Amino acid sequence: MEKKLRLGIFGFGVVGQGLYDIIKTKQLNLEINKFVIKHPEKKRSLPQELFHTDPNEVLEDPEINTVVELIDDAEVAFDIVSKALKNGKNVVSANKKMIANHLKELVEIQHTYNTSLLYEGAVCGSIPIIRNLEEYYDNELLHSVSGIFNGSSNYILSKIFNENLDYSTALKQAQDLGFAESDPILDVGGFDAKYKLSIVASHAYGLFINPEEVLNIGINGLSDKDVRFAKEKNLKIKLVPTARKINEKQVILYVLPKLVNPDNILYQVENEYNGVLVQAAFADQQFFYGKGAGGHPTGSAVLSDIAALRYDYRYEYKKHLNTANSELEEYSSNWDLNVYLRYENEDIIEKLNFKSISERYQAENFKYIIGTINLSDLIENKQLLNQEGVFIAEKE
Repeated sequence: MEKKLRLGIFGFGVVGQGLYDIIKTKQLNLEINKFVIKHPEKKRSLPQELFHTDPNEVLEDPEINTVVELIDDAEVAFDIVSKALKNGKNVVSANKKMIANHLKELVEIQHTYNTSLLYEGAVCGSIPIIRNLEEYYDNELLHSVSGIFNGSSNYILSKIFNENLDYSTALKQAQDLGFAESDPILDVGGFDAKYKLSIVASHAYGLFINPEEVLNIGINGLSDKDVRFAKEKNLKIKLVPTARKINEKQVILYVLPKLVNPDNILYQVENEYNGVLVQAAFADQQFFYGKGAGGHPTGSAVLSDIAALRYDYRYEYKKHLNTANSELEEYSSNWDLNVYLRYENEDIIEKLNFKSISERYQAENFKYIIGTINLSDLIENKQLLNQEGVFIAEKE
């Protein structure tokens, strides 16, 4: 049975406005009762009486049965979402950092209070990857889930490779279009992709992973030397989060720039688009493609979750709950990767403990090495990889 939803929405920024734009074009069995916003002095396109600054105006309102959380602050968002769930309200959220950091607690709250939290919009914009992992792949053995999860970084890389822009100009364009924040490190540093990867891996493998344990290296160290190297080899650089099952029990996770060749389907994913590549034992390889940045694509995913709540849809977390303890997956960092490393100081080579070296180049202002290194050594030396003059990428 379809039920009427009465919404209380936290936040009216890019995604909030995008969501409202879509809702007003639809005839759905829902109504927006209240917004909670941080800056009441801002001029809004809706009647002023809809806007409040006290969270309890929504959280304690018995008329509101559904909360939509679209704010930036992860810890404030967790307080809002957990209180709403405990108050018997279903919740839709797009806050990937909050969900990644608190997923285990949020799952326990849902089961204790018989409420539902949906968060498709937190992961890959308009791509319904969480719903597919929950429903289509619920009994499937997944070898890997990887792809392009951050539209901001992909937009920057596309402008660099396709229009020969330098990094700073491409970044400024992304910021002007609203694809990247004024402080872009969450996007270009790979943090955003890491939070999304943690959520995806949880639904793919039944793991609750602390994102702090996952390696994330972004594209903020990229230079024209790396771009020239890639172009000479007919490669592109993409920021690729990867979750991969390496044996019967263990799963690895990492976020690294990747040198991809034209045969890789990610080579063709450009601008603010995302692409998720699922490699499964029985379904083989499948690819999901769609816009990953912007108010309307994310708003569309949020609305899909809201609409699902009309029929009391919830994630079942089957891979977490229905697996015997002896079969549970484990997070591991013991895996060898083939990498390209540009560097200035020779000391870094020894510290990173390369297992093998297949290519080495040295010139006055450009040094690089291609070789095999263990993921655990990259995690241990992450600070070295983020210093000036260093850029690392996985190489196929």
